Parts: sequence; structure tokens; C-alpha cells
Amino acid sequence: MTPHIESRDEDIADVVLMPGDPKRAELIASKYLDDAKLVNTVRGMNAYTGFYKGKRVTVFPSGMGIPSMGIYSYELFKFYNVSKIIRIGTVGGYLEDEKVFDVILADKSFSKSNYALDLSGSDSHIMEGSKALNEKIIEEAKREGIDLRVGNIYSTETFYDGGKNLDVMKNKYHCIGTEMESYALFANASYLNKEASAILTVSDNLVTKEEIDSSAREKSLDRMILLALNSIL
Repeated sequence: MTPHIESRDEDIADVVLMPGDPKRAELIASKYLDDAKLVNTVRGMNAYTGFYKGKRVTVFPSGMGIPSMGIYSYELFKFYNVSKIIRIGTVGGYLEDEKVFDVILADKSFSKSNYALDLSGSDSHIMEGSKALNEKIIEEAKREGIDLRVGNIYSTETFYDGGKNLDVMKNKYHCIGTEMESYALFANASYLNKEASAILTVSDNLVTKEEIDSSAREKSLDRMILLALNSIL
């Protein structure tokens, strides 16, 4: 047990899918997993372990933002010996041709955060996803006929920034979208010698202003979820 997770070692699978929202974790467990069992309830971060096509998997929410993702993914990697975490969440699109429900795979995550510096002494503001795990996801996307866009993501600490970072992140750092968790996940994986990826669904486009509502964000992300699940088989 840790200060934030009450699970026993044997409760957590080797591979974890990590949505941000606890409700989304519950939905995934009930819809896609066989024999799903509730393995954590601390702070309302309800997590479940079950089987997908015979593969044991845990679905554990990260909460919102770099600090929350940093805590939960670190504890899962470090104290529960998890080897792989795939973040599944939403992203704001930076490119005009990105449509809502498009699926993005994060190649690298850029952030202004000092998370990696505080964690490991690294002053790098760019963290990479696992190349091996990303290759599996890309292969699976091709098999499923998913038009997967691969690119850099801006992992921000400020949700309401008025869009002032868009041009700099898009033009200088070649980011194709923005979210709030992948940088901490990738930093933890690098520091602890684990594997991490982030598959993201476009929930809104910051250029065209197209968006989906909160109910759809929770319930209409099947392609992303199935891509993550089938990639770990």
C-alpha cells in the first residue's frame, strides 16, 4: 500500500490503462473487461483489474494534471512493479485539419513544467514515449484501419491559458495538440526504466473551435480504448 493506493501487490496487473477520469475507468472495466474487480477506492480513484481476451489488465485513473499523473503512475511503476502504462485521454487539437474523435499517438511530450527536474535532476522539457510500445500501437492501428496521427504534444499545467501558447508550441516545438498529463507519465517511465505511451482522442480543436460535450468525452471514445487494449495482447 502507498499513501494513495490501497491495493495489494497481486491486485494490480503488469499492464495498466490510465484514463484521467474515474468514471471513464469504471466504464472501461464494465464494458470491456471480464471478471473485473474493484481494487482501489482511495480518494475516489476507483480502479479495476480484469481480463481482456484473456490478458490481465488494470484500469487506473490518473486524475487531472501533471502532479496527479506523476503520483499515480510513479507509485504503480515503483511499488506495484507495473511495466507498461498507456494513457488514454483527450487532447485539444492544434491543427486546422484535426477533427473531433481523431486519434493521436504522442511521440514526444513537451512541457514548461519542472516535474522532471524535481524528480530526477533532468532539465529536459521534452520526454519521449516508449518507442517499442508506440510501434505496437501503430501496427495495431493499421490492422484496425484507424487513421492514427503521430506527433508531439504540449503537456500544459494551465488549462485556461487563453490559447496564447498555441502558435509557439505548434510552430517552434511542432506540437499537434495539448493535454495535461503525458509529460509526467513519460518522465516517470524514463526515470524508472519502464514503458509508457499516450493515445489521445481530439475532444476539441483550438483553431476551428469544434468540440464535443462532456458526456461524449466519457462515452464515445471506443476506438482509442480498443486500440490500447488490442495493443497489449
